[in-house]
Amino acid sequence: MELELKKYVLDLGYTFRISRESRDTQDSLVVCLSLNGETGYGEATTNSYYNVTVESMMAEISEVEPYINTITCIDPSEFHHYLTSKNLSQFAICALDVAAHDLYGKLKGMPLYQLWNTSNEHYPITNYTIGIDTIEKMVEKMVKKPWPLYKIKLGTAYDLQIIEALRNHTDATFRIDANNAWSVEQTLQLAPRLKDLQVEFLEQPLHAENIEGYRALRGKCELPIIADESCIVEQDVARCAGLFDGVNIKLTKCGGLTPALRMIQKAKSLKMKVMVGCMTESTVGISAIAQLTPQLDYVDMDGAMLLKNDIATGIQIQEGGTLNFPSIGGTGVRLLS
Repeated sequence: MELELKKYVLDLGYTFRISRESRDTQDSLVVCLSLNGETGYGEATTNSYYNVTVESMMAEISEVEPYINTITCIDPSEFHHYLTSKNLSQFAICALDVAAHDLYGKLKGMPLYQLWNTSNEHYPITNYTIGIDTIEKMVEKMVKKPWPLYKIKLGTAYDLQIIEALRNHTDATFRIDANNAWSVEQTLQLAPRLKDLQVEFLEQPLHAENIEGYRALRGKCELPIIADESCIVEQDVARCAGLFDGVNIKLTKCGGLTPALRMIQKAKSLKMKVMVGCMTESTVGISAIAQLTPQLDYVDMDGAMLLKNDIATGIQIQEGGTLNFPSIGGTGVRLLS
């Protein structure tokens, strides 16, 4: 099997700001795995919060390239097991694991959702994210992109005013992501007012390490709470049970599709809602997430929608959220020249 690594700088349509950072571009690594005339693609973006760079991922992957070059028959599960034994970062493993799944599906001539015995007849629609900005600018972003479901990033001194202003311009459902920025008191104070403004749930309102805070919210918060930064790897799903109503699984954080599939089943067994989110990936990463949608309650896969220019073809998200799944196997990705 042949390995190729491609570095991209993805230009965003708007400055993307959350409670802890802002950016105009997103660095991304695309892994290409080729075997028997087919190529599989996987992606992992950089992330300062987790101290991940393209260079760090490339250095890790170069260490296992000699083994990759010996592979003549791809099995994604066995491949993932090998990668974890080498202590690569979850981000690097994700890019390799997704590429292996894409390649495997293409060699089989079947999309992954079919290989997993699921149907794409029913799936949740993705939200569209509005990053933190002035109220006027956030309203402008939303009005320019009519959508039935928005994720609103909060963590300002005027959070309630933002939602009140946005509500004046749409009947769409809102989801709130505070990215660790609130206190217990803020959450309890804001939740009933946000519920009246048609907010569906809160995502990670408190800091990920504030376990006692989440215990204090349990049974008192008027909105469901979904874990994001508190749910990184497989073992975190069980830890979140009893503290959160659901978990947001990120492929880059957990190490790809192989562990994500297990995390979905674990969360369901614990009667938790299941969401998969993105990290501003291109269509390479988003097409992998799309294969999981038949198994999900919620999905946040708008990364490619936030870019000025995409780097690949694959899943197509139509106006209103309808998905056009690629006809080719795997995740259905082809890189643009």
